[in-house]
Amino acid sequence: MKLSMRQVKYISEVARLGSILAAAEALNVSQSSIIAAINLAEGDMDARLFERRPSRGVTTTPAGDRFVSAAQGLLAAEAEFAKSISSLSGKNAAEIKIGCFEPFGSLFMPDLIRAYTNRVGTVDVALFEGDQTQLHRWLVSKTVDFVVAYDIGPSFNGNITPICRVPPHVMIACGDELEARDALSLSDIAERPLVLLDLPHTVTYLLALFDTVAICPRVGFRTRSYPTMSRAVAAGFGVSVLNMRPLLATEEDAGGVVRRPLIDDLPQPTLVVADAYGAQKPEYARFFIQVVREFFDAHGLPSAYETAYETPARAGIEPSQIMK
Repeated sequence: MKLSMRQVKYISEVARLGSILAAAEALNVSQSSIIAAINLAEGDMDARLFERRPSRGVTTTPAGDRFVSAAQGLLAAEAEFAKSISSLSGKNAAEIKIGCFEPFGSLFMPDLIRAYTNRVGTVDVALFEGDQTQLHRWLVSKTVDFVVAYDIGPSFNGNITPICRVPPHVMIACGDELEARDALSLSDIAERPLVLLDLPHTVTYLLALFDTVAICPRVGFRTRSYPTMSRAVAAGFGVSVLNMRPLLATEEDAGGVVRRPLIDDLPQPTLVVADAYGAQKPEYARFFIQVVREFFDAHGLPSAYETAYETPARAGIEPSQIMK
């Protein structure tokens, strides 16, 4: 069919108003333009779209009803397309779809998203929480606009923006004798059962930390859930090593656990934002990444561009000096 979207709109307006004259006045076009659109459509379909009734306007034929029904879907899609494209030129997209490393969902993502919406106004949000493998798949399939995750596991296709580094630390139960220490080393927990966050690529990274200091930990409890891991530590199943900590008061740390930094010189993953836009990001994407940077900077996490994180050992503090 050779009709333009404008001509489809002309015909739909005639059907809505029941009059070529009324449609011409509503659209501010000539009647001849509308009649030309109707003739072109009827020629392509080899069927009449309207029955002309002298002095009483027009009514749609069965073929006209089918045309108008299809046209409504087409025009609605055009309007949605125009809305989406228009939103790309500003800081506020109509909808934002974010994938995040699963533990981030309960640790800080609602607060991060609120920091964004406080700046841009109301936005429909879809949050997809998954492991590194799922996040990679969602970004490739365009299921999500952004991924907030660590730079471990398979490389994300698209553009990667480093945000901050996240040093590992230890989670122990309240009342544990180690709670009296300001900081710990992996050798301090070598004999303790390990409560392990058993997510793809995460488990490889966490166990590799012990390899760097020639320790083989005994895994006493495995779980894919961050809240469950926290509750298992609080219940006395062992200690846990992890990276991200709650940025605000959350349920995870309301259940009888405390955290202590590690003095060992250990690999630190970088928290990144991955997107599929590359260098030519729309304004809303650039602004979202800016908000993420500001959010973590405000919570004191070391920038990915700063010098190496200064653990007590790097600062020249001996292990004996970190006792309370």
